[in-house]
Amino acid sequence: MELYHMADVIPLLGIPEPPYGRSSYYVTCPCCDTDPRKKHLNINLQKDVFRCPRCGASGGIFDLYSICTGVPREKVRDILIEKLGNPSIRPARRQEAPVVHECPLTDVDTRHVTYMALLSKLTLAPDHLENLLARGLTEVEISKLGYKTTPILGSAAIAKQMQGEGLYLAGVPGFYRTESGAWTFIHEQRGILIPVRNTHGQIQGLQIRRDQVSRRKFRWVSSAEKPDGCRAEGWVHLAGRPTAKIILTEGPMKADVIHTLTGATVLAVPGVNALTQLQKALEALRKEGVEEIKTAFDMDLATNEHVQNGYRSLTELLSQMGFHFGTYLWDPQYKGLDDYIWESCYQRHRPK
Repeated sequence: MELYHMADVIPLLGIPEPPYGRSSYYVTCPCCDTDPRKKHLNINLQKDVFRCPRCGASGGIFDLYSICTGVPREKVRDILIEKLGNPSIRPARRQEAPVVHECPLTDVDTRHVTYMALLSKLTLAPDHLENLLARGLTEVEISKLGYKTTPILGSAAIAKQMQGEGLYLAGVPGFYRTESGAWTFIHEQRGILIPVRNTHGQIQGLQIRRDQVSRRKFRWVSSAEKPDGCRAEGWVHLAGRPTAKIILTEGPMKADVIHTLTGATVLAVPGVNALTQLQKALEALRKEGVEEIKTAFDMDLATNEHVQNGYRSLTELLSQMGFHFGTYLWDPQYKGLDDYIWESCYQRHRPK
């Protein structure tokens, strides 16, 4: 069997090697990162694939070589044989790194129970409460949604307590084992934990809105590449009960705010280029009576070609599935629909 690996090819392309022990890492995307300091392209050496969540570029080894060099994909194999030798008669180069065994994702019923127990042991810091109130959420709604501040200390103690309560931690993204074999929860940068819920209100996973960062502000809580850890998937989030017409936007926090301010049912994808889980969610929602979808992505949709490419893929999916759909537009001085509703419809009419 003829086979090359990503680790064989990245030195030929001038792509940096991963940090030791990592099989998944980010580098500058050759398709959309004009600033060399930006790093949106994920390379996974274990799976021999790459993907950029910003522009949607993705594929395998031959695709990456073609994108980086401009060589037509059908000619890449011959070039690699010339440069690296025939893989059928030479061993392919692999990154020399320790193998980390991860746990497969456990079922959503178990994840929901575990995450609910975790959140019940955490608190919401005053500055995070103020941040959420300033978006238009009420204290009652914030409590109902389950938003909490990331644990900075005591993660191992919390995990031990949860185990003592009979809760299942294996296969729940965020939990993993330390070198001593004890369970703990991932140490993340300080921020707001956001429960991401399915169409039945169950917590599928958690996102974190990180404090004081300018890029990749929202990240999944994941323990990928940790002993007995588990990676998160790009789950969609539903705010409100299914109705005939729903709004489709980007990000669970934005969806929660729009739902709170309007009462509308809002479905959120992690990003306009992250549609992997969307079709499955829409199929479930159609059974609940959803017929029409109004998209409401940030106003940079009008100027960002990478967002536009993702949006075209989205509308193609909605059309193929037979949904009626359209797009909400608003004053472009407000980036998101949540900002527009809160500032123009609520704040402007507040008594002085």
